[in-house]
Amino acid sequence: MVARHGKPNRPLAGDDAMKENALSWMIGGPALTGGVNSSAEVFAKACARAGLYVFSNIEYHSNIMGRHISYRVRTSDTPVHSHVEQVDLLLALDSETLFGTPEYQDYQRHGGHLHRVAPDGVVILDAKAKIDHSAIERDDIHVVALAYDDLVRESVEELGVTYNARRHSVMRNMVPIGASCALLDFDINHVVSLVAEVLPAHRQDMVEMNRHVLLHAAEQARRAYAKEEFHVTLRPRPERNGHMLIKGVDAVGIAKIHAGCGFQTYYPIAPASDESVMLERQQTQYPIVVLQAEDEIASMNMAVGAAHAGVRAATSTAGPGFSLMAEGLGFASITEAAGPVVVLWQRGGPSTGLPTRQSQQDLRFALQPAHGEFPHIVVAPGDAREAARITHMAFNWGDRYQMPVVVLADKFIANSLVTLDDLGLDGLPIDRGEYWTLEMNGSEPYRRHRLTESGISPRAVFGTPGGQYVTTSDEHTERGRIDEQVENRMAQMEKRMQKLDLAAEEIPDEWQYEMVGPEDADVTIVGWGSTRGPITDALPVLQSEHGISANFLQIRLLRPFPASVVREKLNRARRVVLVEDNYMGQLGMLIAEQTGIKLERMALKYDGRPFSQDEVVEAVCEHSAADLGRLVLSHP
Repeated sequence: MVARHGKPNRPLAGDDAMKENALSWMIGGPALTGGVNSSAEVFAKACARAGLYVFSNIEYHSNIMGRHISYRVRTSDTPVHSHVEQVDLLLALDSETLFGTPEYQDYQRHGGHLHRVAPDGVVILDAKAKIDHSAIERDDIHVVALAYDDLVRESVEELGVTYNARRHSVMRNMVPIGASCALLDFDINHVVSLVAEVLPAHRQDMVEMNRHVLLHAAEQARRAYAKEEFHVTLRPRPERNGHMLIKGVDAVGIAKIHAGCGFQTYYPIAPASDESVMLERQQTQYPIVVLQAEDEIASMNMAVGAAHAGVRAATSTAGPGFSLMAEGLGFASITEAAGPVVVLWQRGGPSTGLPTRQSQQDLRFALQPAHGEFPHIVVAPGDAREAARITHMAFNWGDRYQMPVVVLADKFIANSLVTLDDLGLDGLPIDRGEYWTLEMNGSEPYRRHRLTESGISPRAVFGTPGGQYVTTSDEHTERGRIDEQVENRMAQMEKRMQKLDLAAEEIPDEWQYEMVGPEDADVTIVGWGSTRGPITDALPVLQSEHGISANFLQIRLLRPFPASVVREKLNRARRVVLVEDNYMGQLGMLIAEQTGIKLERMALKYDGRPFSQDEVVEAVCEHSAADLGRLVLSHP
C-alpha cells in the first residue's frame, strides 16, 4: 500500500500568468456564529449571477456550534464539478482557519488552511481578531488585514444612522466579500442585488448599508494590497446568466415533485434531512405530504404502505437510518410493493462515525441490506443533475418492476452547490407499470402475486372493483395466503428474482453506465457516484498538462449489474485505475464478483473528505509511472 499525504504534486494556482475567471476561493471560521455559510453562498451566487460556472462545497464538524467550518468556491468559464487543493484567496475569520488546532500537532499533519494558499495568493483577515500575524511564516503570499467591526460602524454612521452592534454587526460578513471583489476587480453590484432579494420588504433599508460596507471594504483592501493587481480577475459573462445554482438535496427534492411523489417520510439525520425539510416547505404548493416519523423503522414501513396504496412514495436517510430500514426493505420486496424509492445519502461510518463527512462506504450494504435473497434496484448518480434525473426514473422502475429502488447518493452531492443549465427533467416519461382491471380476470378472483412470464403481476390499487387482496411477509401463494410448500416457494422465489433480469434487459444503457473520453485512452478510470465530478474535471488536465489520455467508465446501475458491458470495456482498456471514497474498494470487489476481473490499481480515500480534481490527477499520474497497487490519498 502506498499512502500520499500533504500537498498534491501538481501546483494549480501558483503560476504567474493572469487568470480570468479561474478562481479558487475559501472562507473559514466558527460554525453558526461566524457567518461562513452566508458569506460563501452570497459570493457563490453572485458569481453565478454574473454568468460564471461555480462549484462550491462545505466542510463542517458534526457538533456544529462553534467548531471550525470551511467553504470553498471555485469559478470558471467552463463547467466545473469539483474543488482543487490550492486556493487563491483565503478569508480567515479566526486563527483556526490559518493554523488549525493543537491536536493536529499530535499527528504531525497540516492544521488549518494556510498551507493551501497558492504562491502570490492572499489571506484576508480581521485585524482585531485573535490571530497572530507573525505566525504566518510565508513570504510568498500577501496578507490583507481589515478591522471588520470598525469598518461596519463607519459605513453605518456615514449614512446618518446610529450604530447598533446587535442590529448591524451581521453586515461584517460583507467585509471579506467586499475585499474579495476589490482584488478580483468584480463589481459589487452583483452582491448588492442578491442582498436586496434576500432581505424582506421591511428591511430594505439595510441594502444601502450593505452597499456602503462593501464599498468601504473594497477601498481599504485596495490600499492594503501591496501589488498593482491580483493574479485572478472575474469578468462577468452576461450571456450565460440564466443557469441555476443548486444543491444535490434540492435537485432530488424537485425531481420527486416532478415525478409525482405524493408521500415522503423521514427521520432527521445528516445529510439527508435537508431534502425533506425542502419538501416540507412545498406542501402548500404541490400535492405531496411530508411526514417526520418517530424513527426510521416507521419511515420505511409508512412508505411501503403508501406504495401499496398506489401512491408514489419515498423516504430519505443516511447510513445509520438505513440500518433500521432493513426489515422494511425486505417486506416491500416480498410483498411486491411498487417502490418505495429510498435515497441513501452516504456519510462516514461505521456507527455514528463521521456524521457530517463524505464517504462511499455503503455500496455493499445497499446491495444486500436485509436478510434473505430478494430483488431491489440500486442506482448511483454522479452529481446533482444526475441525482435529479435518476430519482425521477427510480419511481418508474419501482412501479414497473414492483420492488424498492435505492438511490445511492452521498454528502458531497448533497451539500455541494453547482451551476446547471437545467436538471434534465423535461421529457422524462412517467411509467406507472401494469394495472389490473376486473376485465382481465373475468369471473376469476384477483391474484395479486400471479405467476407470469415476465415475473410482473398486474397490481390493483385500492378501490379497484374486484381488486381486493391480502398479502404477507411470509412466503405466500398467488392469492397472498401463507404457504410453505416446496413447489409454491420455488415458483414465487423465481418469479420475484426474474424481475431483476427483466430490469437489466429493459433499463436503457444511459441509466446503466457512461463512458466519458476517447475509447482508445492510455488510462481508463473506473468509478461510481460523486467521484464523477473530480474525475471528469481531471480528464482534460491529464491530457493537456501531463500528456496522458484518459477516459472514465462511470457505473450507475449497481443492481442489477451491467456485467457484460463492464467486462468488455475493461478487457479493452490498456491500464485501469479504480477511484473510490472508501477503504475496501467496494466497486472493485463488485466488479471482480460480477466479471471475474480484479482491478489491481486503486486510488482510495477514507478520511471523510471528497476527492479533489488534483487528487485524481495525482493518482492517475502515479499509477501511470509505476504499478503501485493500492494508493491511499489524503490532503488535509
